[in-house]
Amino acid sequence: MANSRGADAGEATPITGKAGELHQTASAPEARLTTNFGVPVSDDQNSLKAGPRGPALLEDFVLREKIQHFDHERIPERIVHARGSAAHGYFELTKSLAGYTRARILTEVGERTALFARFSTVAGGAGSVDTPRDVRGFAVKFYTKEGNWDLVGNNIPVFFIQDAIKFPDLIHAAKMEADRGYPQAATAHDTLWDFIGLMPESTHMIMWAMSDRAIPRSFRMMEGFGVNTFRLVNDRDEPTFVKFHWRPKLGTQSTCWDEAVKLAGADPDFHRRDLHEAIASGAFPEWEFGVQLLSQAQADALPFDILDATKLIPEEMIPIEVVGRMVLDRNPDNFFAETEQAAFLPTNMPPGIDASEDPLLQGRLFSYQDTQLSRLGSVNFHELPINQAKGCPFQNLQRDGHMQMQIPKGRANYEPNSLAEAGEIGGPREAPAGGFRTTPAATEGTKVRLRAETFADHYSQARLFYRSQTKIEQAHLASAVVFELSKCSFEHVRARVLANLQNVDPDLARRVAHGLNAELPPPSAAAVKPQDMALSPALRIVGKYPETLKGRAVGILVTDGADGAVVDALRKAVEGEGGRVKIVAPRIGGVTLKDGKALEADGQLAGSPSVIFDAVALVVSEDGCAQLLGESAARDFVANAYGHLKAIGFTPQAQPLLDRSGAAPDPGVVELAADVEAFLKPARTRQWEREPSVRMLA
Repeated sequence: MANSRGADAGEATPITGKAGELHQTASAPEARLTTNFGVPVSDDQNSLKAGPRGPALLEDFVLREKIQHFDHERIPERIVHARGSAAHGYFELTKSLAGYTRARILTEVGERTALFARFSTVAGGAGSVDTPRDVRGFAVKFYTKEGNWDLVGNNIPVFFIQDAIKFPDLIHAAKMEADRGYPQAATAHDTLWDFIGLMPESTHMIMWAMSDRAIPRSFRMMEGFGVNTFRLVNDRDEPTFVKFHWRPKLGTQSTCWDEAVKLAGADPDFHRRDLHEAIASGAFPEWEFGVQLLSQAQADALPFDILDATKLIPEEMIPIEVVGRMVLDRNPDNFFAETEQAAFLPTNMPPGIDASEDPLLQGRLFSYQDTQLSRLGSVNFHELPINQAKGCPFQNLQRDGHMQMQIPKGRANYEPNSLAEAGEIGGPREAPAGGFRTTPAATEGTKVRLRAETFADHYSQARLFYRSQTKIEQAHLASAVVFELSKCSFEHVRARVLANLQNVDPDLARRVAHGLNAELPPPSAAAVKPQDMALSPALRIVGKYPETLKGRAVGILVTDGADGAVVDALRKAVEGEGGRVKIVAPRIGGVTLKDGKALEADGQLAGSPSVIFDAVALVVSEDGCAQLLGESAARDFVANAYGHLKAIGFTPQAQPLLDRSGAAPDPGVVELAADVEAFLKPARTRQWEREPSVRMLA
């Protein structure tokens, strides 16, 4: 299968004949789609390219008008990724890639490069909550010695669409429905699933979005991906394809769905608070930085097209090579000036890193820059402190414009000029030797609005992802689809999605249909017959993350008369492993322990539910427990911890509260003594074996 940019121009098909067989076309002149100036649009599915796998062309006024209008729909809030949190830190290279690239940030081992990382949800507005089921943005701005490098990705390695011309349609479908302004920050609604069902290319991504990856435990426990395929270019102008990866040192971890929903109510800022508090306490989040490198020949040999953003490269095929690390060690001083005004641009690439012809990336190269003109109000947004090049000076002959913050000197504002010969300031000059050079590659091809045949397989990798999950994760995914489709009011939308799921995995489709009590339709017509690929255990979460208390929080519920020795033992043991302890009491003023000492509380019971902790302990007196039995917040504290598969430690006096809350004995429900080691083991992870007893899954 051809995977080179020189693929046969004949290996292409109109999307309306293959991948988009469900698209509707106009049947009457009054229904025709046009540009803003009335020009009829013949193809709204594909951008204009130099050949089916060639780069997008600047002359594509349909693409530019559509994306430019979309870019300017919100002022000043971001249209997507509006709700974000960020931190400063550094990148340290641990292994040189000098054989592949001339970019100094990837060749100078031991050098630390300042950076700014922003994490975000996609669908909700700036005032939405942190924990909905959603893709998370994962954007990093490196202030390199050769200019800024913005690696703008997500916590999911693939995307919903193959061509950037469909991005406005995707986001319009995913955002609040146009006539009613809701739902906010939710994916369970008609318009999104209508789009998903009509766009089979979205099937792989929707598997990820319905998985536990879309409800992360924290920003510190998310993987990050560059999503698109890029190129590294060495001193000899030899290109190598590259995929970028971030791996959290704490492991990739998620919440339970019910837990994520309750977190939204208990603490809408849960992820934001978690990141800020971790850095403030000195528990600096850290990620490994890895690359998948492949030659043109390796790309050609793959059973999929690496220019297709709906596809990933399984680690079992091309291993991830760890070459660096990112540490976040400083919170922003001002949220607006830094986090909100940060502008990430895929076009920011230092010499030695280059774009590929991925049609999604090609549109992003235009869209991100265009967006900032509206959002930040000026062509001079690069002069804002958070966006300025810090590793090197920036200097050119661009002048004036709204909010110009520089005071250029001299008469010359053009190039070339000879004023330096007369003793005047001549200004900077181009740098052929060390400047950015685009990868030299042939771009022969007829101008077309087509998808390459190599983009037509929409189900094989979706099947790979689903079948590579553990049984637990498969059940969560199926249950998520049931929940989402249950919110859809159109039966034909549910039926179409079920028909597409038949191509992913018949058992998955049956489970979802059973959960909906719906008849299972036959499989939809696939442009390419799905293939069974070798499973990729690397795509799992469960069983991969380290069982540790590091980065985790334990909530200890105490009452008057509680045993302070047990509290002290718990605190010492948890903090000794890098975890955090928070004391929860019926009143914020704290409690008096049985030895008469006062114990301050970090939170009040009703305002500190167990959903904000990774494990809980009940250290209470008999009288204190009797009082808690009449408090719904106390019963919920225990019941939710049990239902969310968390470890529960308890002193014997708390047994009536466990019984009243339905927390049955199991290896994760541990009686506390002076030795708290028995509690620590289950507290390091979730009790997955408990799940069948607490909820019905698809």
